[in-house]
Amino acid sequence: MDITFKKKKDALEGEVVSKSMDMEHVEDFKPEIEECSLKQKFITISPECVRCNLCAEECPVDAIADAESTRPAKILENCVKCEICAQTCPVKAVHVIEGTSTVEDDVTYNLHDVEVPHRTLCMENISVDEGKCNSCGTCAKFCPTNAITVPEGETAIIDDDACVGCGACANVCPESAVELERKLGPVIKQKELLVDDDLCVACGVCEENCPVDAIKLEDDEVVLSKDKCISCEVCSKKCPVGALKFERLSNESQRNDG
Repeated sequence: MDITFKKKKDALEGEVVSKSMDMEHVEDFKPEIEECSLKQKFITISPECVRCNLCAEECPVDAIADAESTRPAKILENCVKCEICAQTCPVKAVHVIEGTSTVEDDVTYNLHDVEVPHRTLCMENISVDEGKCNSCGTCAKFCPTNAITVPEGETAIIDDDACVGCGACANVCPESAVELERKLGPVIKQKELLVDDDLCVACGVCEENCPVDAIKLEDDEVVLSKDKCISCEVCSKKCPVGALKFERLSNESQRNDG
């Protein structure tokens, strides 16, 4: 999905002025916005969230606030945009969006929904404790495959064939009556880190900023632990000389690595 919209450059200049009202001599202030282009990536969770909390459990940097029955999960400010949550969400409620803002005669915004591969997820065993279930129906409300029925005054019934093992029912059940065993496949490698040894100055900034300690400097060379790396791109963005770059793999490469 691609969305493009524009606004007049004059409108952007007006917004800059309005946000600068606390400046002295603001009446003399006139912004000069030069032609430029800026790329950003966003990760959002849509209202379709089923409250399973798989995304929060799998986030390697604890950047997702747990969902509750009254609210969906939420991406926090310390998100490093590794996309693992999007790979993990059983109902594709987590969206990776790449945005480009271009300033020329007008200001053009383009939003692109990135297609993210999905990890294997399946239910291995699920059961409902008859002594705990109070027939409230909360589990059935959030089940994404309608695998749960709750006859009035009776214990919830789960259709094993329809259950995908997301765990939404277990997470929202107020009596903790649902027990689930599931299988979650490995994270699918989507990007590869390229290191330009000619540009690298062995400053150590990448090692200092890696959120999962996946990069080390050994004998002034960048050594990457592929098992630890989450492809968050923090190292490449922090590199002061542009020696690190992530390259998105083809679909065929993703399948081979997954």
